[in-house]
Amino acid sequence: MMEDEELEFVEDLEAILHLTPEVQLAIEQVFPSQDPLDRADFNAVEYINTLFPTEQSLANIDDVVNNIRLKIRRLDDNIRTVVRGQTNVGQDGRQALEEAQKAIQQLFGKIKDIKDKAEKSEQMVKEITRDIKQLDHAKRHLTTSITTLNHLHMLAGGVDSLEAMTRKRQYGEVANLLQGVVNVLEHFQKYMGIPQIRQLSERVKAAQSELGTQILADFEETFPAQGSKKSGGPSIVLRDACLVANVLDPRIKQEIIKKFIRQHLSEYLVLFQENQDVAWLDKIDRRYAWIKRQLVDYEEKYGRMFPEEWWMTERIAVEFCHITRIELAKLMRTRAREIEVKLLLFAIQRTTNFEGLLAKRFSGCTLNDGPGQKKPEMPLEPTNPFLEDESGEDNVSEKEEDLDRPKKPKAPDNPFHGIVSKCFEPHLYVYIESQDKNLGELIDRFVADFRAQGPPKSGTDEGGAVLPSCADLFVYYKKCMVQCSQLSTGEPMIALSTIFQKYLREYAWKILSGNLPKTSTNSGGLTISSLLKEKEGSEAAKFTMEELCLICSILSTAEYCLATTQQLEEKLKEKVDKSLMERINLTGEMDTFSTVISNSIQLLVQDLDAACDPALTAMSKMPWQSVEHVGDQSPYVTSVIMHIKQNVPIIRDNLASTRKYFTQFCIKFTNSFIPKFINHLFRCKPISMVGAEQLLLDTHSLKTVLLDLPSIGSQVVRKAPASYTKIVVKGMTRAEMILKVVMAPHEPSVVFVDNYIKLLADSNPETFQKILDMKGLKRSEQSTMLELFRQRLPTPPSGPDGGPSLSFSAPTPEQESSRIRKLEKLIKKRIQ
Repeated sequence: MMEDEELEFVEDLEAILHLTPEVQLAIEQVFPSQDPLDRADFNAVEYINTLFPTEQSLANIDDVVNNIRLKIRRLDDNIRTVVRGQTNVGQDGRQALEEAQKAIQQLFGKIKDIKDKAEKSEQMVKEITRDIKQLDHAKRHLTTSITTLNHLHMLAGGVDSLEAMTRKRQYGEVANLLQGVVNVLEHFQKYMGIPQIRQLSERVKAAQSELGTQILADFEETFPAQGSKKSGGPSIVLRDACLVANVLDPRIKQEIIKKFIRQHLSEYLVLFQENQDVAWLDKIDRRYAWIKRQLVDYEEKYGRMFPEEWWMTERIAVEFCHITRIELAKLMRTRAREIEVKLLLFAIQRTTNFEGLLAKRFSGCTLNDGPGQKKPEMPLEPTNPFLEDESGEDNVSEKEEDLDRPKKPKAPDNPFHGIVSKCFEPHLYVYIESQDKNLGELIDRFVADFRAQGPPKSGTDEGGAVLPSCADLFVYYKKCMVQCSQLSTGEPMIALSTIFQKYLREYAWKILSGNLPKTSTNSGGLTISSLLKEKEGSEAAKFTMEELCLICSILSTAEYCLATTQQLEEKLKEKVDKSLMERINLTGEMDTFSTVISNSIQLLVQDLDAACDPALTAMSKMPWQSVEHVGDQSPYVTSVIMHIKQNVPIIRDNLASTRKYFTQFCIKFTNSFIPKFINHLFRCKPISMVGAEQLLLDTHSLKTVLLDLPSIGSQVVRKAPASYTKIVVKGMTRAEMILKVVMAPHEPSVVFVDNYIKLLADSNPETFQKILDMKGLKRSEQSTMLELFRQRLPTPPSGPDGGPSLSFSAPTPEQESSRIRKLEKLIKKRIQ
């Protein structure tokens, strides 16, 4: 029973002393200890085994027990001391709490006393200042009353004086007095319920109405609607009347301005009636000359009569422009058949010049609402987006590279742009049709000039250069674009861009594609002996040097057209209204020029490829089984190198300005030549060991030439592009591997098949069959080899689509180069 109780006590004690990991970690940080008894995971059995690792160590068990008992007594003493020290803690805490509560009560009492004293002080201050506030209110009311009485006196006297001066037409005094009366009357708006104040307000309104009627009558008398102006000219009375009109209802001023301008321009409507000779477009200069004289005459006679803020000179000019636009539109609708391009452009040029003159002379502040309104600093829509090109309009002979110049900051827009010239926009179809006709004639002239001058001569600066007609075409395009943008930035610009597209395509078809040399398919009639003896005179027809230069020239021209067409599209989008930008699209024309470039490169590749075909045919028909020793490179290699050295330098020199397309030519030729060379290798059968070594030497020679192809025959040696080098190394290394497999003995068969799989990494049985044919094996041997080949193929891993996906590890380029160098050394030794 005692033992059970002790066990329960130990379990309860362990449950009480079980601490969380966070608490245990905190204790270890505060009281670090290396004693095993202080560890949270203390194990009594392990601790005893540590103290008594062997039986001999039990001899000092008494000492260990005594030490542990001593430690227990010390712990008991420490615990007892701590417990006794905590006996009075509760009592001390309660006493401190009581003292804090008493201190808080005392502080609360003091705060309440301060608050009561503050309220008493505030009440005392209010009593002291009550009389002072009453005095302030009395003073304010008295001041207001005196001010109002003064204003009332001024108003009453001013109204009487105003009525008297109005009857006497003393407009100079009225102008100053009326403004003062109106300002004083504003102070009585809240007193309009008083009959006397309301009566004074009505008298002021009546005086203003009478002044307006009287001033209009004076102007009507001085400047009658019908008849001529008085010879005496403007008077001081009318000048003062204008100052009064500034204070009156704005409608009075507008009526004065309207009547004066209508009377001033009445003569214009008579002189340039629709049935008059001077009204037609060919005499449009007379209209603008007339208004210039009238403006000068106005400045001399009436410049001081109207206030400057009325902008009368500008208003007369603006009204003249509106009338002229309406009259010209009506006249051109009636005589539309008589409008010719030169006449239309003449009228537009004179009109835009006049609008530019107005922009220099006036600010355009009267174009929006009423007079005196400031011109907006930033207009919402630019009216002339081509001012940045004005400095270059006269110099139209410059090349179209100007399209790619950095944009200049725009000059301030002309506020008068289109105020008259907008009437010509419905008739711009005449201009568009004319440009269509002119561009058609220009293309025909380009075709005739090309036929007359012939292709560019080789060995001259013309070879490979951009055709002059190309620059002429785009210069003309720029001239038309600038001219049309000055006329309109709307639908006419869209129509012009359509014309541009039409003749860009015609230029690409008639001038570029139409003049590319035609390829010849007659490549037969050659014998092996003729090729081996290098009788190149009997070869198939190939392009002459002049034809190569022509192809390069057309390629360079197409590239120039491609780049300039892109710039032209960007410029057109800048010129046209924002709402129409999406309708400008020259992508189809750029694709056409890209096609011309591709066709030109393909022609160059086909020509060089066809020139090498006879040599490859001769290679495939040579008796490689009877070759007895390895010599220098074979004649067919010499023939291929000769054709390369003939064509490539010419092409490179003529494509010097378009280096990227020369690189494309090299890549395309290599991609065409290497597979064809490998196919002809497979036709060389049977091949002896020596014949295979000779072919390997020839292959290495061709590889060296192809790697040097971009800079062959050039004094400046450039490193070939990495993409090109990669293609050559990959393709020719495959040819070398084929020959190495052919050179390997076919016995034992397993080794031969494994070597083939390792070198070529080709799982196609047809390729393996061709290798066997090249070795000259019998059909029975080939069947055994093919069966073994199928067995030895490694099992391909399944691809993502579940189908077989073959993959073989090919030798690295370094390993291939090392093997080729060893083979070269072997060949050289045999030659020696």
